[in-house]
Amino acid sequence: MTGQTTVRTLPRIHSRNPRSTTADDLLERRRTDLLERLAAAGPAHVVTGEPGLGRGALLDRAARSFGAGRVLRLRAAPGGPRPPYGDLRTLERAAAGFPGRPAAPPGPATPARTVAALRAAADGGPLLVCLDDAHLWDPSSRTVLGHAAGLLGVGDRIRLLLGVAGHRPVDREFAGLPVVAVPPLSPPDAAALVDEVTGRTAERGVRDALVEESDGNPALLLALVRRLSPAELAGERPLPWPLADAEVLAGVAGDAWPGPAGAADGLLLAVAAAARDAEDAGADADLVLRAARQLCSSPAAADHQRVPDTLLLADGRFRFLSGLLRRAVYAGARADRRRAAHRSLARALEADGRPLRALLHRAWATTGPAPLLASQLACAATDTEVAASHRLRSAALVRAAELTANGAVRAERWTAAAEQALLGGSPRRALRLLAAQRHEPMPPVIRGRGELVRGRAELRDGPVRDAHESLLLAASLLAAESPERAELALQAAADAGWAAGDAAACLRALEAGRARPAESGPAAAALPATGGQGAGGPVPPGPPGALPAPAALSASAVPAASAVPRPRSASGPLPGGAEPCRGEAAQGRTVARDYRDGMSAALEVRFDRAGSLLRRVVDAAATSRSPEDLLRSAAAALILGEVDAACRAGARALAVARTLGSAALAPQALEYLAYAELRAGRHAQARAHAEEGLRIAQRHGQRNQQAQHHAVLALAASIEGEPEVVAEHVGAALATARRHGLAQVSTLAQWAAARVDLGRGHPLEAVDRLGPLVAPGPRRGHFAVWMLAVPCFVEASALAGQPEGARAAVEDFALWAAFGADPQAPAQLARCRALLAPTDRADDLYARALALHDERGGTFERARTELLYGKWLRRRRRLREARARLGAALVGFEDCGAGVWAGQAREELRANGAAPGATRPADTSGLAGLTPQQWRVARLVAEGATNREVARALSVSARTVDYHLRNVFAALGVRSRVELARLVEQAEKAGAQTY
Repeated sequence: MTGQTTVRTLPRIHSRNPRSTTADDLLERRRTDLLERLAAAGPAHVVTGEPGLGRGALLDRAARSFGAGRVLRLRAAPGGPRPPYGDLRTLERAAAGFPGRPAAPPGPATPARTVAALRAAADGGPLLVCLDDAHLWDPSSRTVLGHAAGLLGVGDRIRLLLGVAGHRPVDREFAGLPVVAVPPLSPPDAAALVDEVTGRTAERGVRDALVEESDGNPALLLALVRRLSPAELAGERPLPWPLADAEVLAGVAGDAWPGPAGAADGLLLAVAAAARDAEDAGADADLVLRAARQLCSSPAAADHQRVPDTLLLADGRFRFLSGLLRRAVYAGARADRRRAAHRSLARALEADGRPLRALLHRAWATTGPAPLLASQLACAATDTEVAASHRLRSAALVRAAELTANGAVRAERWTAAAEQALLGGSPRRALRLLAAQRHEPMPPVIRGRGELVRGRAELRDGPVRDAHESLLLAASLLAAESPERAELALQAAADAGWAAGDAAACLRALEAGRARPAESGPAAAALPATGGQGAGGPVPPGPPGALPAPAALSASAVPAASAVPRPRSASGPLPGGAEPCRGEAAQGRTVARDYRDGMSAALEVRFDRAGSLLRRVVDAAATSRSPEDLLRSAAAALILGEVDAACRAGARALAVARTLGSAALAPQALEYLAYAELRAGRHAQARAHAEEGLRIAQRHGQRNQQAQHHAVLALAASIEGEPEVVAEHVGAALATARRHGLAQVSTLAQWAAARVDLGRGHPLEAVDRLGPLVAPGPRRGHFAVWMLAVPCFVEASALAGQPEGARAAVEDFALWAAFGADPQAPAQLARCRALLAPTDRADDLYARALALHDERGGTFERARTELLYGKWLRRRRRLREARARLGAALVGFEDCGAGVWAGQAREELRANGAAPGATRPADTSGLAGLTPQQWRVARLVAEGATNREVARALSVSARTVDYHLRNVFAALGVRSRVELARLVEQAEKAGAQTY
């Protein structure tokens, strides 16, 4: 073991790019975040992480940044004989190495002696002890150290960090200590690291491949970047395959890699080979043990083989504790040993009656073209009677393509593999698989299927206008030979137009699908391949704000996976699950047709026809088992304003998607559910759904879907009054929305930010943010979303003293309310008219708004109306009536968790004369003698607000503020705002009392 009381400089990450030093900053920020988490973990804890995640660098960072006192940094020396208690003696000698500390007297090694040595080294001050590679200590020293760590208390001011390897279980001697695992990089952080270390020269597809291959391991990611030439990074030359080879993986694994001999170990290699087709990177224990017997030199040796400590056996499955080590073991074994492992696994799987996995392992054991095996594997992968995940089917089709000699057949299998990857929720992988067949000879129908995959992948993770064009091209290529897929492409093209905020493009795609004959034929070739008027012509002008669609209710219109195709042959889209019966298929086609025609009618402002068609779609949810039809039903219910029906359909769609294991459908079902819950006023439930959807979308690289969920979370947080949380989600949503052209996401995010401004009493900021979204012109928000922000804009305009700019928006909103899609709209419209009405009419309009709230429900919106009505009554000195309205508003806001809005209601109650629990400064400065309204003015002025800003915050005129301020100055005997601010600050520091 080596010990030191000074801290070495953290080694710099090198790269051929001169800007790579910023990668250090990114990783340093990550380590700082981890250390903040460690700060609350107690006086002693274990820090673990697989090789390459930066466990040692984290301990270095902790030691280097500890400025409160002394630092003791030790690292165990690898290898060599380790005498009992030898490592503990090294620790004691290092602890005695501080100036003025005597050497530890000889004596037995005990936990109390170790703690006494550390306390002596601390000398009454803080001490940080960082012990890296503590798993290499001799067992006797580990035992004493583990017990000594348990004796440390907060009063000792000693922090003990024990770094242990993450590719093996934590030693039982440390089992009683809290464990903090260093997590892998998130995909966005990994992508940012690639951008930093390459100076943003890496082509997007190359960067995505690096991020996926590294699996969040920063050391592996940087090693992969160093391996590539500038031409390969720029996408000008193909990437080497495999991207992470044995040399790279072994280099990152370091001492954890068992070497070529260890990699050839029967059990280790069998587990690593079996994990290639497993969803959880685990392997059935019975299966791998049978395969390992065939790999070992003798069955008897296999039966008595010790389970390496790098493997975990739980629930009948073997798993590597480190994914990096699993990959290194497989890549480091000789090719003939890998093929032998796959043949052994194939025989065991055949005996178990699992043909698809058996064929896949037999294919992995085969070299060179094998047409017969490739055909068998492709047929098994497309057999809907075989239970298999989309990931497994995709892997099987990839291997079938690799073993296929015929170029056209190979292209078809690459395309089918990409379709399965997309259905499994991995758009980036789908695009990479498409790239593998771009040089193959392809008939139009295969090219069309590829464009369909490309467009739908970009709809989830790319610029949506690019997706729109790819999908229109797919429809034209597929129309003659695959009319069902052509219909799917047009539906997805409508989704892309919707997401981009292009109503005309959305309508053209829907109309093209309606105009296309059901049977194949040359007429279908007239489908539009690019923009233009298309079959449906331009969108009629119609009344502004009266274009209902799911996004108008903060959903995403036609589901992006709204028509996951069912397999018909080996070349089909190949989703998992059973083949639908003829009746179910016919029902699905009817629902899709009604939904398409209903959406077209809505965009054409033919509301009666739209309502009847969409009503049929909603009713179909009662008998449907298709997640696509259920998502359409949820969207149609949102359009019709039937929030409870939308929640039911969304919940059923989510349940079916989970049963099918569809990572493509689950995030979207959760998005629909979240928006429906928001509309119902159940903000906490909406937040829970959106958080789960965001996690799934992040895990599978669906950035557009992530942006949708960030927008939902921003809206939920804006109601709950969490400005910092809203700002975080708004920033994340807008970052993707701007890059990928997501007009709907952008509008929703800006609306959430404005609602925070309004909730915090900053109406002018809300007007500035919402004005462009609701005003006619190129900056107007998404065509089906902007009207939802109108009530906020009208409220902000009225409170900011700018009512004239809101009158036109109210008339537009009246057209939307008349459609009946939003149950809250009539009450909101009455409230908007009350805000802008003269005094003799406002009272009746507020009363009408409250009556409409009673009919339609909605706790949050009703509380907002009560608050505004209470403010209006208070300004007219109708204090008793104001007290009733403001009290009801406070109860409503507290009931739905709207914290900032509840604070507004409390402030208004204080200004009205009294409020239980309200606080004001103690009577040490004369401030307690002020009236409630005078105190509010004094506090706002002390915070630096101008008279006009105080007037806006309190909903009074600037003249009234000036009047109150003169009285405050006179009552307190101050002559300037500076003196007032000082007096208020002193009074607030002195404490507060309830009145």
